[in-house]
Amino acid sequence: MTTKKFQGVIPPVSIIVDEQGRLDKKGMATVIDFLIEAGVDGLFFLGTGGEFSQMFLEERKEVASYTTEYVNGRVPVLIGTGSTNTREVVLLSQHAESVGADAVVVINPYYWNLTEENLFAHYSEIANSVHLPILLYNFPTMSGQDLTPEFVLKLVDAHENIVGIKETVESVAHIRDMILTVKGKHPDFSVFSGFDDHFLQTLTLGGDGAISASVNFAPELALGIYKGFKENRLDEAVAYHQRMAVLPTMYKLDSPFVSVVKEAMKLKGMDISTNVLAPARSLSAEKIEELKKILVQVDLLESAPVK
Repeated sequence: MTTKKFQGVIPPVSIIVDEQGRLDKKGMATVIDFLIEAGVDGLFFLGTGGEFSQMFLEERKEVASYTTEYVNGRVPVLIGTGSTNTREVVLLSQHAESVGADAVVVINPYYWNLTEENLFAHYSEIANSVHLPILLYNFPTMSGQDLTPEFVLKLVDAHENIVGIKETVESVAHIRDMILTVKGKHPDFSVFSGFDDHFLQTLTLGGDGAISASVNFAPELALGIYKGFKENRLDEAVAYHQRMAVLPTMYKLDSPFVSVVKEAMKLKGMDISTNVLAPARSLSAEKIEELKKILVQVDLLESAPVK
């Protein structure tokens, strides 16, 4: 039984695609190398920002296979396998295990609101189908249903391979309760913040790291917070936090926000295509200008000279 501890800064990696929506392996390799060289602690593929919800089953498998192979053990690889369909999650999780991923990340089924019994059975079936570590993914805005600390504790009590959670929640109190309730009994359980502006609070409350979209284009901010906190240079951690906390304003530029992240990556100098999968759409020129202003505001871009 694997009891790998996941911690630190793990980006939910943007998946690079060509104009036809096919995986752009060259662009994907560029992103992976950039993030590993920046010093991230793992890579999470096929999360919300990885456009899993816009992909066919075979496309998800292709991304899982290629990314795991290309990373080649340099950092842990986490694969998102969530779906509305329990059988599909099992199939994708077993596939991730077969290609050598280090863990799977599973958002609860969206569309139906499940009874607690059915939700427990869903996660139990998945946990029993693989030996891989599983991280839960709590994003109630998207799934329509919150994973409560009490429910998560029941799952962790029952399944030793459920080892962590990504908390993409508005309330820091929810993250605090998750840490107190679940880590209180299982200290090795990992609690990650999902929103950029909750990372420092998560660490101060006893959490383990961040899985947040801004790491794709500004890894230095989250890594600066983590290093500053770990090395007890709190002034430094706070200074990075004050910059990182502004970034969620950019996600309001478009929904889905995946094009915003890819355009930010390109603005920061990454040689990638910014194509997205429908129903996401490319960002307009006006919105790209707005994005530039936000990046300038937090010193990620130099302001353009006035003509």
